Amino acid sequence: MTSAQEETASRAGSRIDSKRVRQFALRMTSWPSETGTPGEASFADRLHGLLGELPYFREHPQDLRLVASHGEPLTRNVVALVRGTGKRTLVMAGHFDTVSTDNYHELKGLACDSLALKDALIESLSARTDRSEQEERALADLASGDFLPGRGLLDMKSGLAVAIACLEQFAADTDRRGNLMLVATPDEERESRGMRSLRDALPGLVTDFDIEIAGGINLDVTSDQGDGSEGRAVYAGTIGKLLPFALVIGCSSHASYPFEGVSAQAIAAGILARLEGNASLADRDDNDISPPPICLEAKDLRDGYEVTTPERFWIAFNWLYHSMTADALFERFREEVLTGANEAVEKFAAQSAEYGKLVGGSAGAIPARPRLLSFKELRAAAARVFGDGFEALYAEKEREFSQSDNPLVATRQLTEWLVGLARLSGPAIVIGFSGLQYPPSHLRLTEGNDRSLHQAIEKARAGLGNDPARSLVWKPHFYGISDMSFLGLAASGSQVVSDNTPIARLVDRPPENALRFPTVNLGPWGREFHQKFERVHEPYAFGVLPDIVSEIARTFLDDHGHRD
Repeated sequence: MTSAQEETASRAGSRIDSKRVRQFALRMTSWPSETGTPGEASFADRLHGLLGELPYFREHPQDLRLVASHGEPLTRNVVALVRGTGKRTLVMAGHFDTVSTDNYHELKGLACDSLALKDALIESLSARTDRSEQEERALADLASGDFLPGRGLLDMKSGLAVAIACLEQFAADTDRRGNLMLVATPDEERESRGMRSLRDALPGLVTDFDIEIAGGINLDVTSDQGDGSEGRAVYAGTIGKLLPFALVIGCSSHASYPFEGVSAQAIAAGILARLEGNASLADRDDNDISPPPICLEAKDLRDGYEVTTPERFWIAFNWLYHSMTADALFERFREEVLTGANEAVEKFAAQSAEYGKLVGGSAGAIPARPRLLSFKELRAAAARVFGDGFEALYAEKEREFSQSDNPLVATRQLTEWLVGLARLSGPAIVIGFSGLQYPPSHLRLTEGNDRSLHQAIEKARAGLGNDPARSLVWKPHFYGISDMSFLGLAASGSQVVSDNTPIARLVDRPPENALRFPTVNLGPWGREFHQKFERVHEPYAFGVLPDIVSEIARTFLDDHGHRD
């Protein structure tokens, strides 16, 4: 064995202490950090303090930073850099905000105390004789000793704990090559404002640090209801997401004379039937198939009771994609909405004719075919009707409606207001986007750093051997919407999305100098994240994953073809 091989073997043989990783995870979980709360805002200081306890950062405090993000009180990103030799850098990323603890109900007070929560859940579940299949699985998992519960432990403070342990081990290597960086961000659960603010700050940070980010690993969670063979996965990219909406304006009629108008509800039903779960609309290519569009919200917009058919109806969809462009998706949405609306009106007109035959006369006028406008076209129509001063009024109304944290509510209210201002009458449909665009990403093996990251992962996979409990599989796209859409992805947003998203804060505008580097997702696995029985699989999260990530980082940073 050569000296180089001996050195590699020696370094590879240094395993990360699983108990240490577990301690980091439990400590961070004990700090409540629900999105939008003071706990989220204070978490960065606490994490900064935890990292400051590590010997490297005691000696190099200038390599530990807080970067402002958003909100009041101010939330911040945490950036921790352990330097080796040269500029080549791998970044590990994770978010520290969590969803609400309300679904723990009577155990809410224990939601962030993992060990006490585990005992309480086992006790409460064991006392019941009417356990559901889900509860039976949770009880068996918790009693086995392999799973640990807690709000945010799985999603995703265990991933952050892995990153901290990898930083610590890297710093202990006196012959370390390259640089290893941790970025921890708020607000992944709502609008990824933390990661987007960090993305905007990264060009300045890398200049200040005098480093070059060559690749990234996002440590977000995966779910597996089986033995973990699907959860132990590395994702070569992430799914994209858009939230198209349709605001339907019908022609109201008295319930006793239904064919004198056409209900917005009936038109919306035709649109919903056309889109909901339609497998033919699933984005697909040679590598993957995304889930089809699904309805997130459908509602009649009346406040009170009337014996008339509804004039306005709102529908918003979740549409995941990975190979389509946003422009192509919007055009397909337009086609499907118009087809579904026309089919609904034609069916209603046919029923009117049939009813007319029954009563021996005309039941009502044949409704017109619905007119379809994009939000951009609606806004232009409203500006023409209102005249001078429209832009100032629009800005005022947008600020008013943007107070809602719910993007669907804010979008609907602003669109409804514009419909009234434009004096748009039915039958008509306005379409646009009601949420932040999450772009898809994937490794490009024609690029040097992408290929280097792929090869480093392949080496780590091979090192796991044939042990089925430690296997690691490749998957093309991470299906959970995540910060991966903004980590190392420098692509600018679609103009069609910008023009047709009513709320400005929901339009992502990456800077021209945004960094581009390959990113994969490789995180812990568990079950039921966001739910009462959220739990992480301890042996993998604390015992296997840290060594995998560490090995990937070492190989990637040692890549002689890219070293300075």
